[in-house]
Amino acid sequence: MRNFNLLISTSRNNEINAKAELFFLLFMMGDEFPLIFRVEFPGLFIALTNLNPKKCIEKLRKIALKNPNFFQYILKITPIEYACETDLNIIKKIVTENFHKVVKKNETFKIQVSKRNFKTSKLEIIEHVAEGLNNKVNLRGPDKIVNIEILGNFTGISFITKDDILSVVKEQVSIIQV
Repeated sequence: MRNFNLLISTSRNNEINAKAELFFLLFMMGDEFPLIFRVEFPGLFIALTNLNPKKCIEKLRKIALKNPNFFQYILKITPIEYACETDLNIIKKIVTENFHKVVKKNETFKIQVSKRNFKTSKLEIIEHVAEGLNNKVNLRGPDKIVNIEILGNFTGISFITKDDILSVVKEQVSIIQV
């Protein structure tokens, strides 16, 4: 099992450049020793920073808006709050134990699954994990998203809003439109 709190995507064959870019950005934000790991999937890598992953995304978004040239290779950064072995029962336990700490009774949610090298269908994963969660589901505009990132033998889980993911391209488009 690997421990990580950021999932980063880049274009294929730019992983080394994107890792260097991320290292520099995290260092600039105060993390002197971020750990950055390869994964077996092209265009993806993971990082472990001592910074809060959601606050890290906020700071990175501000950097992207202020100086978009800092982002040449990184395409998207997703915060991860829990890392575990890819086992549906473990994933369900983590979601169940933390769901009501994050999602209030009157809030809507959806479960979003990205899976790589895992045979179980997204629908089966969602049905298994959602069992026992009683809040209303809203697939188009949920208050909270239970984000499950399956990377073969290990999985990252986070409870996020749509604004908690940094999509560099979207940020750059919003700058152009202003």
